[in-house]
Amino acid sequence: MIFIGIDVAKDKHNCCILSSNGSFLCQPFTITNNIEGFETLYAKIISCNDPEIKVGLEATGHYSYNILGFLLRKSLTTFVLNPLHVNLFRKSLTLRKTKTDTVDSRAIATLLASEPNLKPFTLTSYHNAELKSLTRYRFDKVRDRAKLKQSVSRLVNILFPELEDIFPTLHLKSVYAMLKEFPGAISLKDANIEKLENVLKKVSRGHYNQDKALATKELAKVSIGSDMPAKAMELKHTICLIEVLDDEINEIEERIKTIMDEIKSPILTVPGISYRMGAMIIAEIGDFSQFASPDKILAFAGMSPSTYQSGKQTSSHAKMEKRGSKYLRYALHNATKYACLWCPVLSKYLQKKIAEGKHYYVAMSHATKKLVRILFHLVIAREAYSAV
Repeated sequence: MIFIGIDVAKDKHNCCILSSNGSFLCQPFTITNNIEGFETLYAKIISCNDPEIKVGLEATGHYSYNILGFLLRKSLTTFVLNPLHVNLFRKSLTLRKTKTDTVDSRAIATLLASEPNLKPFTLTSYHNAELKSLTRYRFDKVRDRAKLKQSVSRLVNILFPELEDIFPTLHLKSVYAMLKEFPGAISLKDANIEKLENVLKKVSRGHYNQDKALATKELAKVSIGSDMPAKAMELKHTICLIEVLDDEINEIEERIKTIMDEIKSPILTVPGISYRMGAMIIAEIGDFSQFASPDKILAFAGMSPSTYQSGKQTSSHAKMEKRGSKYLRYALHNATKYACLWCPVLSKYLQKKIAEGKHYYVAMSHATKKLVRILFHLVIAREAYSAV
């Protein structure tokens, strides 16, 4: 068997080919990040004349995506390794502080040779990258929108702080429409009452009428809000940006729903798990069969407790490791939160842990573990959830 380690970079990739006894089959070499470089690598692999081939590379985000697709299309057994795993393994090989691209590629190849139980990357996981891209893109967009909403709250607190007293929340489409037209108490107190009423009534679909418009106008007359045209302009522009993000997020979610309808994952049969969180869980985990057990998934998400023991001392305050995919941690935490509201089994389990004296968030972590066990079973067995 031969082992190929590839250290991925933006413009070039360093490669190392080792035999099963750890010797170089050829001197470490560099290929360019283009089709010529990829074909050069494939030609060197084939020239080794060995039917058993393992190729390994680190999960380095978008830089590894193209070469990974090429290797999979060539039907080569490929392994995508955790960079943290590779880094710790490389440090274990020597006491010297040596880190070069060549050393990294050899460390990857040596890691493949020393750990025969690693799970290969599959075409299923590769094609799942579109879903991962969409869910992460949505995550970033939602985070950006949340920051803009904080800005709206800040600006309204300057221009018309009393507005929060007559609306349940500032972040309503009707409130946004009103503030785009009349950004602040100074504008609202001089507003035409019919125009203000039409704006509120149209966007709220009749929920807010003339009474709400009059109440807003009267409150604006006694408001302590500042007269700051620059802040008013900032408020209008911020609301426009939020509306653009709303449209983008809706478009992303429609595409996610289309993919999820094609996948028909049993994950969505668990009460409380929506398309959004279900898609993020599937996207981040990929092929469930790559994990030997649900505990492996928890470790991959960084949600397993850390362990410290030395001599007679054992830590009794183990914290969550928080390594691995932050997106998967986010998705599992939110999925657990809603599943505990709608799924009787998880709700009962959460209450049981709280009754045992555990802190709410500790009990939630236990509920997450149970949810992962349920999801793992459903996906592997390809069956719908049943509370019975």
